[in-house]
Amino acid sequence: MLTLVIGYLLDLIFGDPHGSPHPIRLIGKIIYGVERYLRDKCKNSDNERKAGVILWLTVAIISFLIPFIILFFVYKFSYILGIIVESVMIYFILAAKSLKVESMKVYIQLKNNNIIEARRYLSYIVGRDTGNLDTSSISRAAVETVAENTSDGVIAPMLFIILGGAPLGFLYKAINTLDSMVGYKNEKYINMGRFSAIADDVANYIPSRISAYLMILASMILKMDYKSAYKIYKRDRYNHNSPNSAQTEAVCAGSLNIMLGGDNFYGGVLVHKPTIGDNIREVEIEDIKRANNLMYVTSILCLILGIIMFL
Repeated sequence: MLTLVIGYLLDLIFGDPHGSPHPIRLIGKIIYGVERYLRDKCKNSDNERKAGVILWLTVAIISFLIPFIILFFVYKFSYILGIIVESVMIYFILAAKSLKVESMKVYIQLKNNNIIEARRYLSYIVGRDTGNLDTSSISRAAVETVAENTSDGVIAPMLFIILGGAPLGFLYKAINTLDSMVGYKNEKYINMGRFSAIADDVANYIPSRISAYLMILASMILKMDYKSAYKIYKRDRYNHNSPNSAQTEAVCAGSLNIMLGGDNFYGGVLVHKPTIGDNIREVEIEDIKRANNLMYVTSILCLILGIIMFL
């Protein structure tokens, strides 16, 4: 827990260290290299599915073993040095400050009435088409991103770290990165990415639900509409293709009395999606800040939960 607290504070202060070697980017390069090697061996869809399992196992094992071996020897050499090294590893795993910074770039441009730049910054953090979105739609997309990533970018890795330190945290990030890189249902990845997509759903099943309940408590602390947060969570938590993504989105929508989700364009194609929450009021720019406040209080509650578990 000490290393998690230190790592969390480092992330809170410094955020994502742009320009420096980053373990998560290294995991991405490993995924790319292993996938390219395995594709050369595939002749049919059955081979691709088997290759997808091999890809997942290879990346997961490497991502867990490397930090485990490093920490094993560092802790043997010096306990204090081990604390320092593992704290820095955890700092690289967590993404709370990065999530806030990237979403607030959108917020700042909207406050400055620069909708063109707001759309551009939004395009860096969402998959939907942003070229024709108005202020409310941009704000809604940013809120959705913060709400969803509160679970898989912040709380889920924290929970894995609580259970198994930095090595288990890196294993989770590998699972998450595999899903984001190959877990698509398109022609290229429908077979090779199938196992990675399923594994990500399994890994996030419990953390997403813990995140949701922690966020309901956070909405109470922040004097938001926590009763609506719970009601919308129970009603709309499965209004998404993923069994996990709508868990925290539903809580956020209820807390803010807004509607998230709904139809969006992806690559010029209209994709119909269910809505989350009630359309009590239109999403506004300030909701981006409110979603970030929810994210941070939720993460602090997760830290407290971890400390209680170790008492």
